[in-house]
Amino acid sequence: MDASDELLRRAEPSTLLSPNGIVRSLNEAMAASFGRPAEQCVGRYAWDLVPESQRSVVERIVAQASKQRLAMRVLEFPRPGRASVVSLIEARPTTADDGEPLVWVHSLNVHNDIGSLLIPFRLSAKAAGLGLCMYLPQVHQLEWLGGSPTVGALFPEASVPLPWAVRHIHPDDRDALRRLLSPDTPQGPWTGLRFRTDLGERYDLVCQTRRIQLGYDGPEQVFGMIRDDTQHEARKKEVLAELGSERRRAKAIAEFSSALITTATEQELQQVVLTRLAATFGAAGAALALVGDDGHLLISSDAGLPTWQADAMHCVSLDEERPLPDAIRTGEPLFIPDHEALLRRWPFGGTAPLEWPPDIAMSITPLGPAGERPLGAWVVTYSSAHRPATDENVLMITLADLAGQALGRIRSQQARVELATAVQRSMLPTLPERLPGLQVAARYRPCRVGLDIGGDWYDAFVTSDGAVALEIGDAQGHDVDAAAFMGQVRGSMRAIALQEPAPGNVLKHVNRLLVAMDAPRFASCTMLHIDPRDGRVTGASAGHVPLLCVHGDGSHDVRQLPGGPVLGILPDADYGEETFTLDEDTALIMVTDGLVEAPDLSLEAGLEHTGAVAAQALHDGLSPEETADRILDAAIAMNHRDDLAVLVVRRT
Repeated sequence: MDASDELLRRAEPSTLLSPNGIVRSLNEAMAASFGRPAEQCVGRYAWDLVPESQRSVVERIVAQASKQRLAMRVLEFPRPGRASVVSLIEARPTTADDGEPLVWVHSLNVHNDIGSLLIPFRLSAKAAGLGLCMYLPQVHQLEWLGGSPTVGALFPEASVPLPWAVRHIHPDDRDALRRLLSPDTPQGPWTGLRFRTDLGERYDLVCQTRRIQLGYDGPEQVFGMIRDDTQHEARKKEVLAELGSERRRAKAIAEFSSALITTATEQELQQVVLTRLAATFGAAGAALALVGDDGHLLISSDAGLPTWQADAMHCVSLDEERPLPDAIRTGEPLFIPDHEALLRRWPFGGTAPLEWPPDIAMSITPLGPAGERPLGAWVVTYSSAHRPATDENVLMITLADLAGQALGRIRSQQARVELATAVQRSMLPTLPERLPGLQVAARYRPCRVGLDIGGDWYDAFVTSDGAVALEIGDAQGHDVDAAAFMGQVRGSMRAIALQEPAPGNVLKHVNRLLVAMDAPRFASCTMLHIDPRDGRVTGASAGHVPLLCVHGDGSHDVRQLPGGPVLGILPDADYGEETFTLDEDTALIMVTDGLVEAPDLSLEAGLEHTGAVAAQALHDGLSPEETADRILDAAIAMNHRDDLAVLVVRRT
């Protein structure tokens, strides 16, 4: 299977495009987002499948991704007769197995940052002079989201109880308010409401509600748009606007800071910066520049940054004399208010790598102070000449420092993961090319959830009596120590098994050794001793998941081996054994728990699923190598989050 096709097996809406935007393939979730069957989408331009108002945005993010840059944007997918779906869409470059360049467009999981989906609605509401709020029926609250400052000033707090709103509405309009908050259709009609403040001031408001689903698998919410049709004296409107603006700005900044602090991956950091940065500072566009391992800048941008501007910054060397590398090298923020200021500082005239129109301004803020290892910077662009106030500069630097701290923490964790991966892979054996009378194949896939690595292992070798010993196990933990402990256990088992082939005795001796060492961890394990001449198998388990036996007729069964507790806990534990025959039309499947357990999958159901997959592979005549691949692919498709290891054994 083409590796790029794996991207379509995810739960979220996904599609693969050619660099010029033509749909090559897509999953059912993306077809549902487009509102038509998948076969009607393939071969068409992606922007022809979205509403006309969003076509230029889709064209732009696809163009950016086709130039080897990541791009993100919030898009709304209408569903006739149902609530529209609002998703954060990411476009990033990828490559098919045959080397063909592709663009992967998919919806991102924003469960931890639902607020980012609302930013375009806030901006649109403000531009249209409308207020935007959300009704939370579970707690009977109206939450102010942004938009018109004059409407926002009517809300004493960011969230108000529904009874408060009802009390301030004219009695004759209260039934209309209730109908607005319980819409029978995805979008209700504009409805007039008379509103009176505690001071007796009257406002004539016109409101409309819509039902919107936040995220491809998120909740539906009722949103209200409010227009103030009342005429007031200019000064009063100005004061109210300033008060509401400061309150909402403070909330947006707090949300931005919190989102930066809680990021766990570079992708999440890109997501937070590119969805919030430009909106926070009233800018036209934003980009995130990270210093690559080769000293060149890697640029990701939102859809507000013109393509020519992103092109000028991408892959620039940190040593070049240009505005962005200069700010990163020195650790000093750089603000360029207009084209004239650019030419004064970098007088390279028409050959400038950033050939700006005269009315464009740019702010560049390093992600970290001077004197430390350069991490990168973020760039904010303005569509007209702009001179920031002192408090705006201070805020920009503060948020950039938070982003730099998050990036440093993420990369430190990533380095730890890579070390653990190297340790673990160095300790996993290369299976012998030939084992007498047996075909054996193994697969291992580390877990990346939580930026950690685990302690799964497997092994196969010939014992002193000419039989073949097979083992699979799982050491406790997900870190470098777990990988190192796994190596100790595997090495001990092999050394003991070469002298004492009986699996029960091997487990008993290894357990005593670990207890005597006062090992801080424990491990589960299954060990088999197979005589390839007659297929006689002796097996024992130390608290490990059961063994799967699959047959050529497509059936399978679960074999719970006798044994004892996990290794390294009880000093005097004994481990029982069971002997059975491995027929020539039967294969044994040894797995770790990560392959048969998942958050929404029990051990019993996982064993049943894996056994069915393996039995069908044997029935289809697949080799052990192909069978192991099919088992691993099936587990990955079910979103397993732990390490995955499988060992397949057949008689020849």
